[in-house]
Amino acid sequence: MPRGLFADDALPLYERTAKQLLDDLRATAAHPGDRLPSERALATRYAVSRVTLRAALADLESRGIVRPSSTRGWFVADLDQLPDPPAAATTEATPQVQGLADFARVNGLTPSSRVLSATVRPATVSEAEDLRIAPGADLFELHRLRFLDGLLVVLEHNRLPLAACPALAETDFNTASLYATLRAADPPQTPRVADYSCEARHPTPREMELFEIGDTMPMLVATTLTFNQAGRPIELTVQVYRGDRYRFRASITNPA
Repeated sequence: MPRGLFADDALPLYERTAKQLLDDLRATAAHPGDRLPSERALATRYAVSRVTLRAALADLESRGIVRPSSTRGWFVADLDQLPDPPAAATTEATPQVQGLADFARVNGLTPSSRVLSATVRPATVSEAEDLRIAPGADLFELHRLRFLDGLLVVLEHNRLPLAACPALAETDFNTASLYATLRAADPPQTPRVADYSCEARHPTPREMELFEIGDTMPMLVATTLTFNQAGRPIELTVQVYRGDRYRFRASITNPA
């Protein structure tokens, strides 16, 4: 998978971050004078360094979108004076979080899945904290094997608040796309931002059996917390890849 699960974009990372932040301010109907989350929180949300986040804020400040306070952080300036970008330009410039089916379609590959389990259960305290739901709230949990052109690529574990998309519990994800199901919800749940981390480890006995590998094959484990267009978390996912079948790429930008 040459570019991981995220769509490519020609803009520098700090400009993409500025665009995401502006889109989210508009989507949440922010008003002049509203205080932004802390720089640390914003950097975590957009999965960028503090240096990149500050460059994005400086870019927005130069356009009169946000303003800093020396002691209280960053505030919304005046969004109403900014013209809305043309629809075509918005579609082209906004980075999108992709599912495996989206990635396959863009790259001319054939995706397929085999569901290992699909259940509704109460959310744990930890899951509720990540997904900003009440402990014990209905959680849709899905375990799948995912294939590209018939080749097993990833073992995927998805957890989503059922209230965000009740159709999850009735959908056959052997054939259906998870993200297409979310986008078809009422109201739509559009994956917009993802906090993403990746680490290497040895495979478990179950993973060795499913991937038909030995214990010397490294596994890359990606953990993703995905947010919708309103900035609310809608999906907590752990993906386990064979180390020889996955590559994650990111850009590092020096704003100076």
